[in-house]
Amino acid sequence: MVNDVQARDGIAERLSTLIRIPTVSAERTAHNDAFARFPGVLRTLYPRIHADLALRTVDGTGLLFHWRGETSAAPLVLMAHWDVVPAPEDWQSTGWQAAPFSGETASAAGEDWITGRGALDDKGPLVVMLDAVENLLAAGFTPAHDIWIVLGGDEEVMGGNAKAMSALLQSELDGEVPHLVLDEGGAVTDAPLSFVDARCAMIGLAEKGVLTVRLSSSGAGGHASAPIPDAPIARIANALRRIERRPLQPRLTRAVQSMLAAFAPLADGAAGGALKAAGRGGRVTAELLAASGGESAAMVRTTVAQTRISGGSADNVVATEATATLNCRILPGSSVQATMRALRRRIRDDSVELTIVEAHEPSASSPVGDRFELLSDALAASWPGVAPVPYLMMAASDSRHFHTWCPHVYRFAPLLMNADERAGIHGENERIAVSSLVRGEQFHRALVLARGGSWAEESAA
Repeated sequence: MVNDVQARDGIAERLSTLIRIPTVSAERTAHNDAFARFPGVLRTLYPRIHADLALRTVDGTGLLFHWRGETSAAPLVLMAHWDVVPAPEDWQSTGWQAAPFSGETASAAGEDWITGRGALDDKGPLVVMLDAVENLLAAGFTPAHDIWIVLGGDEEVMGGNAKAMSALLQSELDGEVPHLVLDEGGAVTDAPLSFVDARCAMIGLAEKGVLTVRLSSSGAGGHASAPIPDAPIARIANALRRIERRPLQPRLTRAVQSMLAAFAPLADGAAGGALKAAGRGGRVTAELLAASGGESAAMVRTTVAQTRISGGSADNVVATEATATLNCRILPGSSVQATMRALRRRIRDDSVELTIVEAHEPSASSPVGDRFELLSDALAASWPGVAPVPYLMMAASDSRHFHTWCPHVYRFAPLLMNADERAGIHGENERIAVSSLVRGEQFHRALVLARGGSWAEESAA
């Protein structure tokens, strides 16, 4: 079986190689060959996967691998995406310390770091997953169950790759559901709360829905020297003010209750008792978290962010039309239509039209049961002493397309990401420690081995 030294050899260079391919989904054009090059480079880096697993290209850039197992047991689905968000070309004038697509490796504080766009989101998680599979294939291992590897190429623009691959896999399984689906989401982190002094692995049970709404209002224009009352810009401004003054009601979801309960034994003194009580639920707990603001508030309510506003054509002309855009993240247990009704109740103005630009319902919540324990066991093998903690993912992932038909979907990247590293996701100096990549490979290897299989050679075991 592959040892830790072998697991480390080359893993940093493989990630650096993939970072150097600028697969920026928002900048995909006929003149950008990154998306055409990436699958070929992946084939070079992972020859056994491409030789032994069946590969289908789906919806243009979706890569779907099938590793056949020995039995008809419910399969394991492992997910990642290989597109990334943009990074500045003039990186030297920003906070970046290395070119965003250089994949540069440097040492700091006794650790080797790989810097570049995608190091954490999501080429780092992709590499540790593929390294684990490549290493198991090299050792002659065959899983007891099928394994499907789902690699999306348009996650950052909420594209259709994962939706198409989900539909294809659902058809292939013909009524059977995966034993477990694992995608990006939470990570290993230090001190997730100020009074929880412990390293935790945040494993997402559910994710919020996404709703983009455009507000628009129109009316008579005119010369700015004789302004008319109740003009379109004023209507939009009033609508935004009313929404901001009345946030949507807070509520504890199952995922957040599970998180609070898991934190309780890790907290000191009175904080532990308070978390234990909070984990049992209640409106008071939800309101306290909402009053804390920031991520705490976002965990317990549907959020409404004002992201864009426009109106008018000249400095001395009353605008005939004004628009604004809202980005809502919908709490599980609510819905797109319920959120639209809540917005209309707050605006209270029929002259302001609400149009849905994009919408995805929130996911169901996966249980903290035997599948969660399977992830916990893999965590113990790769990150000893790290506590598994369920949580609610507030961003959107490709796995939402699988949660519509599979009840066991979890969101976790087995990499260490402290507050500074998390700030690099979609930000500056995105980086990953090489030692974290090694542990991530160990996690995926342990996860596959946990459900059993056989070895081609006695010595491989």
